[in-house]
Amino acid sequence: MENIDFSYLSRAESWVLANLLIYFMMNGAQIFETLVLVPKWVADPPRSFHYLTDKNGASLKSFWTVFHSVHEVIFMVSIAYCWQLSPIRNWLLLLFSLHFAVRVWTLAYFAPNIIQFEKIGNGEVAPPPTLAEKVANWKKLNYFRVGIFIAVSIGLALLYLQLLGHHQS
Repeated sequence: MENIDFSYLSRAESWVLANLLIYFMMNGAQIFETLVLVPKWVADPPRSFHYLTDKNGASLKSFWTVFHSVHEVIFMVSIAYCWQLSPIRNWLLLLFSLHFAVRVWTLAYFAPNIIQFEKIGNGEVAPPPTLAEKVANWKKLNYFRVGIFIAVSIGLALLYLQLLGHHQS
């Protein structure tokens, strides 16, 4: 840490703060979706799937695609700006790995299922006999997924506080 100047710490701090703030916004949106929107579309499948359709529902594909893309770029930039701060960098890499693993899980499990539910809601495909079970499982796993994202944001908050401590010393 001897070669690290005030300017470097200020930039690192700014990018970690940006990362943290966008993560908090993303968590707020996820919590809202989980507590308000998900209960509506899981209430009576497939009849309640109209909440998912583009023409008269709350399709959030574009919102989440843009939000996650912007956030992940900011996350990687914050790692780059903290590269010389090995403890901060290592924790950021760990948190990013956890975040990335959940994003892969989202793309492999949650997204394909929600797309299938949307198609059912649009009348494009017939509901499978196991639809109620699939919807219940999606809802249950979503609570776990959102919990992991919240844990990552708590980790980011702790790292930011640690970075502030470096900056003040």
